[in-house]
Amino acid sequence: MPNHKQKKPVTYESSGVDIDAAQDLIEKIRPIAEATHKEGVIGSIGGFGGLFELPKHYKEPVLVSATDGVGTKLKLAQELDTNDTIGIDLVAMCVNDVLVQGATPLFFLDYFATGKLRTSIAKEIITGISDGCKQAGMALIGGETAEMPIIYKKNEYDLAGFCVGIVEKENILPSDKISAGDILIGISSSGVHSNGYSLINKIIDNDYKKLNEVLDNETLGQLLLTPTRIYVESLMPLIKNKLIKGLAHITGGGITENIPRILQKNLCAEIDTGAWIMPSIFNWIQDQSCIENDEMYKVYNCGIGMVLTCDKQNVHEIVNTINKDYPAYVIGEIKKSNMPPSVNYI
Repeated sequence: MPNHKQKKPVTYESSGVDIDAAQDLIEKIRPIAEATHKEGVIGSIGGFGGLFELPKHYKEPVLVSATDGVGTKLKLAQELDTNDTIGIDLVAMCVNDVLVQGATPLFFLDYFATGKLRTSIAKEIITGISDGCKQAGMALIGGETAEMPIIYKKNEYDLAGFCVGIVEKENILPSDKISAGDILIGISSSGVHSNGYSLINKIIDNDYKKLNEVLDNETLGQLLLTPTRIYVESLMPLIKNKLIKGLAHITGGGITENIPRILQKNLCAEIDTGAWIMPSIFNWIQDQSCIENDEMYKVYNCGIGMVLTCDKQNVHEIVNTINKDYPAYVIGEIKKSNMPPSVNYI
């Protein structure tokens, strides 16, 4: 038998994992999560799985799920020690993808991994997640916290989110009735949202003093960490009234790659880039990187976070409704095409 008295004991805590801190975090975030709960939630967080009872009024309910992260926007948040809004980004990136299928968001789960669990930071992040869930009318019913000192540095963390929504089968978007002559309406973004930050980090090139530069009366850091807009509250009434034929979340791939995802063959989207003013933060990115317009529209939302298509007769009602919350613009039209679905800029 080995002589353990000659060796210093190796505990889980000495290897970098603090189980007590994780349990303390659960108790601190329990009321934060419960503040998002709605009809359908069964039990509380802390179990092996989150429970949610499906609404009973659906005839042919279809569950819609999405998962995403925040990408390298996390790097800026960590460098600036600004952790209270990145959770909103996490929710937004998932729930906007569920929304475009016509689904009502039901519940959300998060995954938080870090090199060293700091309860105060984790609480800020999860408070942001809770805020995002409230904006989306969705319950935060569970998650996972992982302390992994071998994988992450002490002050590093990573996030992933998981969202589930529900839609009546016959109301799934996009509709197969999208056709030439339909109008495209763009809804403004809150900023860069959560895509293209690898290029932004390349521009900064570890010189984080640049983030103190002022643009439009805000620092670049503040502008770049503006949380991703959540469109649920504005769009769900229009979806339920069947005024929208299709929705495109302008996420990775920008305007160029995302609008074709809702189009059938023999259709294309003609976009008038003069229909809205590109926010200054995108001009800064383009000036600093010297990339061409085509790449800007392929990487960034360029000021348009969501695009919908509808019949011409519904344009006025839709624009007026959305404008109560965010600026909306008629930005183009669906056209016939002999090519695969694409975006043409004019």
